[in-house]
Amino acid sequence: MLAFLLKRLLNAAFVMLAVALLAFMIFRFFGDPVEMMVNEQATQSDRAELRERLGLNDGLFTQYVRFVGNAVQGDFGISYRNQQDVMVLMAERFPATFELVIVATVLSLLIGIPCGVLTAVHQDRKLADGLQLGSIVGVSLPSFVVGILLILVFSVTLGWLPAFGRGDTVNIGWWSSGFFTPSGRAALVLPSISLSLFQITLVMRLVRAEMLEVLRSDFIKFARARGLPLSIVHWRHALRNCLMPVITLTGMQIGNLIAFALVTETVFQWPGMGLLFIQAVTFVDIPVMAAYLMLVSFIFVLINTLVDITYAYVDPRLRSDASVKGGVANGH
Repeated sequence: MLAFLLKRLLNAAFVMLAVALLAFMIFRFFGDPVEMMVNEQATQSDRAELRERLGLNDGLFTQYVRFVGNAVQGDFGISYRNQQDVMVLMAERFPATFELVIVATVLSLLIGIPCGVLTAVHQDRKLADGLQLGSIVGVSLPSFVVGILLILVFSVTLGWLPAFGRGDTVNIGWWSSGFFTPSGRAALVLPSISLSLFQITLVMRLVRAEMLEVLRSDFIKFARARGLPLSIVHWRHALRNCLMPVITLTGMQIGNLIAFALVTETVFQWPGMGLLFIQAVTFVDIPVMAAYLMLVSFIFVLINTLVDITYAYVDPRLRSDASVKGGVANGH
């Protein structure tokens, strides 16, 4: 188990180094940070002094090593646009993105799991056909189209919910939350629905496929033969054996939701990390772009590593396979 753990950690470190290199190479040559930071009245000597202070005159390898070392410490420099520490900006925006992702994840489970069970149990009914058609629409429509439609219907036409912003928030230490105010909860509804629609369809289709396989198993036939109510057979015994892949998918999709929430945040002007990244791209704010890419990649790698370790803990065959491959590679 220790060898498997070390191998996964080394793989994670290698991936992060590769991402750091990509971020460094792309954002190092995308625009001139000196021109973004100085005003129009700055002289050439002022520009040269700033370039020397930022270390832009050093070699590429030296700059990359310094970039990786600073990133490990959470230091991505100063935002060119806001003139603030980048990690301070990220910490201010992270609660908004995290709350949006959590609400979207909960919605996807609360809606996707029952819909998947219904489409599997009642395959020949119109309700199942309607849900299947809805899942195709949910997969096909881009999130920005869904967001615009939701704003048009529920904000512009009906006037029920706010179309943009986060509403009032409450500060709990450094964390700002909109869960504790009516306007904050109302502002969460439309963006969370828009963000969760694709996830709902994934969960529903996965649960349906797993349920169809479980319903054909022997222990379900024995449960029916014992005379148990169909509701207990379907919603307790069968569903319980379908939840492991759903949990895995949900854990993996949290990283995707954080990464791709930037489209939803842009449509609803949600003050999260995604909107901060879009603004950074517009103003060529290189440190913010680099920090966003590194942070999202770290979340992806962390979740993948935790899933691999969990699987290895649950299924010892994975550990033995890794050991066998390592032994063959070493000539044993």
